[in-house]
Parts: sequence; C-alpha cells; structure tokens
Amino acid sequence: MTKGAANTALAGLSMGGLQTLYAGVKNTDRFAYLGVFSSGWWANQPVMSDPWYAYLKSNQQTINSNLKQFWIAMGGKEDIAWNNCQIMMNKMKELDIRHSYVEYPGGHTWPVWRNNLFQFAQLLFK
Repeated sequence: MTKGAANTALAGLSMGGLQTLYAGVKNTDRFAYLGVFSSGWWANQPVMSDPWYAYLKSNQQTINSNLKQFWIAMGGKEDIAWNNCQIMMNKMKELDIRHSYVEYPGGHTWPVWRNNLFQFAQLLFK
C-alpha cells in the first residue's frame, strides 16, 4: 500500500461530516480527498464557524493545491443540515475554495449516505 496524502481520504456523514471538515481542512498535507455528507459548519454559531472561514481565507492556495477532491453532498432541501451547508458553500465560493457539490433526494437518511459513499468512492485515488 502506498502511503501519503495522495492515497488518503477522509469522509463522514452528519456529525462525522463536521468532524471531516474539522480534521481534513487543517490537514490537507495528510488527506487529498475529503467527503462531507449532510453537514456544514454551524451557520447559527459564528463563534464556531468564523475561525474556520478565517482559516480557509488565509490558507486558500494550500487547500486548493493539496486537495484533489473536496466533495460535499446533501440529501436535498429536506436534509436537516441543508441550510448550514448552503451557507458554508456560499462562503467557500466567496473565498475561492474549490469544491464539488451534489444532492441526492431523501433527507438526512441512510439511503442518501449510501449513495453519497458510492459516488464519492468512485472519485478516489485517480
């Protein structure tokens, strides 16, 4: 098995997606692929999210050059994390953080996350 960031991915769903953001964004030297399913930084808690946006802003070039895939997926508007995710992605667009986004209808549920994993796994290690 080959080691290194180019051969390492991190993904999570719901709270695990938030943990993927926390661990992955600051460690793009260790993970070249991040999969965030049904999650986003807390939109109604700027004390928690603003430091992350500041980090994205000051590390934009490193994040964009290190990540081969920053993949974000939601279960449509009925997903309980949809609003947080939309706000986060708008901020990421403003900061020019490259990412991909897909929706698969079904809300905050296992069928959505199974589909997310199926789609994300096909993008890894290419």
